[in-house]
Amino acid sequence: MSSIREHIPNSTILKLLIAWAVVVVFLIGGPTWLHDPIDPIVAIVCFVVIFAIILMAAFGVVHEADYLAHQLGEPYGTLILTLAIVAIEVILIAAVLLGPGENPTIGRDSIFAVMMIILNLVMGICLVVGGRRFGEQEYNSQGALAYVAMTLLLAGIGLILPNTLSTGDGTFWPVQAVAFAILTIVLYAVFLLMQTRGYKRFFVQPEAGHLAVPVEPMVTGTPVERKEPLDKRGIVIRSILLVALMLPIVLLAHDLALIIDFGIAAVGAPVALGGVLIAIIVFTPESITAIKAAMADQLQRSINLCLGAFVSTVGLTVPAVLTVGLVTGKTVVMGVSPTETVLLLLTVGLTALTFMGQRASALQGTLHLALFAVFSVLLFVT
Repeated sequence: MSSIREHIPNSTILKLLIAWAVVVVFLIGGPTWLHDPIDPIVAIVCFVVIFAIILMAAFGVVHEADYLAHQLGEPYGTLILTLAIVAIEVILIAAVLLGPGENPTIGRDSIFAVMMIILNLVMGICLVVGGRRFGEQEYNSQGALAYVAMTLLLAGIGLILPNTLSTGDGTFWPVQAVAFAILTIVLYAVFLLMQTRGYKRFFVQPEAGHLAVPVEPMVTGTPVERKEPLDKRGIVIRSILLVALMLPIVLLAHDLALIIDFGIAAVGAPVALGGVLIAIIVFTPESITAIKAAMADQLQRSINLCLGAFVSTVGLTVPAVLTVGLVTGKTVVMGVSPTETVLLLLTVGLTALTFMGQRASALQGTLHLALFAVFSVLLFVT
């Protein structure tokens, strides 16, 4: 037992105890506190508590994924983190879709919000802080452009194509929904297979001064020593802890969805704000990790986290949302508005131009931040 205990940090134990204690409290009292009509004060308190717990658990997931990253190396470490975070997002979106309210656009709004936040705000910050500290930062353009190509294809199919169909309301016909859900998940799976096998070299940080030669996998500032044997016991234990930290998020997702629905309706906020809230809650820990990587002169890891996060978001969220809609019979609107279409194309185009070379600077980061500012204005004033 002592060897197992050595693999479980005290901070993780504390997070687990707090998270599960809150889960038990809400399982018992939630149906009473959040029963319609909801008291505004109760809703605010519950939102703050659930928001804090989900954020704490998400940071715990990042911590455990980071350990696995050190053990497994890149790109596996980044993939574990990204897939864990995106799984949380899918759970929250599904909870909103399955809630009592009608939220046909929550999947679309969340995916689009993730694009704006991750590819413009977070990537912009990474480029600015990294550029100010190190000047022009090097990265592997083949990997970055592979992400951009996947972004264009998956976002085009999932968010723009529905607006051109004969349904006329931004939805897919059931047969189309099944076909595109399968196509999206298969394409994403093939991309992951190639990323971790034959084209793994595209997604590792190039050695300084040797842009075409990948170095040993890098994780959070230090090279991973691949000569050391894998800590198999530690990998198993940390994987279990990662799942144990994700479960409270799953169990609290329904209550959070109720509060988000109530809050948006109560203050008359834009419906798309729900998607923005989910994106902020889920991707804050990963965003901090990406910014820290840029500050450690590991721009490729920042790219893997940011661009990889959006590719994973589309690759997993679109099939999940379409499946929920087909199973429950609820309407799922995937097509973005004309304004959002312009922002989407500007984001993809700017990202492609940013990573078309082999070095990036704070100048490109400033442009990404400006585009996010445009999105923020249009979110509330259209």
